[in-house]
Amino acid sequence: MMKKSIALLILVLIGFASHGQSLEELKEAKKQKEDSVSAIQGRIDDLQGQIDAFPGWKFGAFGTIGGSISQFSNWYAQEFPNNAAGRIGITVNPYAKLDREKYFWYTNAQLNLGWVKFDDEDDPDDQDGWRLSNDVFNISSLLGYNLTEKLAASFLMEYRSTLAKNFNDPGYLDLGVGITWKPITDLVVVIHPVNYNFVFASDDTIFQSSFGGKLLATYDKSLGDFNWKSVFSSFLSYEDSNLSNWTWTNNFSYKVWKGIGLGFEFGLRDNKQEALNYAINTLGDTNATFDNISNDLQTYWLFGLTYEL
Repeated sequence: MMKKSIALLILVLIGFASHGQSLEELKEAKKQKEDSVSAIQGRIDDLQGQIDAFPGWKFGAFGTIGGSISQFSNWYAQEFPNNAAGRIGITVNPYAKLDREKYFWYTNAQLNLGWVKFDDEDDPDDQDGWRLSNDVFNISSLLGYNLTEKLAASFLMEYRSTLAKNFNDPGYLDLGVGITWKPITDLVVVIHPVNYNFVFASDDTIFQSSFGGKLLATYDKSLGDFNWKSVFSSFLSYEDSNLSNWTWTNNFSYKVWKGIGLGFEFGLRDNKQEALNYAINTLGDTNATFDNISNDLQTYWLFGLTYEL
């Protein structure tokens, strides 16, 4: 009986030892596979980097969609106990880029549209439909001839206006020549001391074209699933500082799953011609001038889902 017990104990110990050895072998095999996958992914990333750096056309687009809808009934704690409200916003940023040994051609566009709705169901006379709240349309095209690795002689066309309402009223068209500087891979700085700012508007007493200088800086950076694009565009009028303007937009996105992610966009603008037009034609201030208007900083922001092509 003792011999059988000892034999059984030995068999159990051998089984545990065999199981432990097999587990260690499986862990080692798993580690080797993971190392192999990492090596393969490294080669894939290297090939993708070579593809991205290869001269030729590159096309793409990314955008943000944000919105909310609400409905209240008999919610007496608020001023309007019965109401329906909503907000929808969308931005689209397509681009096309061509890089050659001697020249390059970069084209970018931005579209930002938004609508808001507030329906006071106890007031039959209120405006209960969807109203346009955001309306931004920009497109630029930069053509450059490389002088050195980082400097190029360049020509820029940039157009800014609204799209859904009052298209080209006002509209701004910049045409100019100068130098483009590319100090690092992700940054493009356009410096054009020779530029004419054409302004199209029904009220030419406020909106005026002028000759001046143009500065456009674009920074486009990707870190894994995180993307950041920043665009600063400014015009400095040589004729009258009241005709100068600048706009700065930033787009942030984080990819979560198959091109879908979270996005945040904000924009800042300073334009005294638009401020004067708003004071006279919207607020009805007939005494408003460039000297007495309140030229507050223009801002917008949008948060929501993003999709990248």
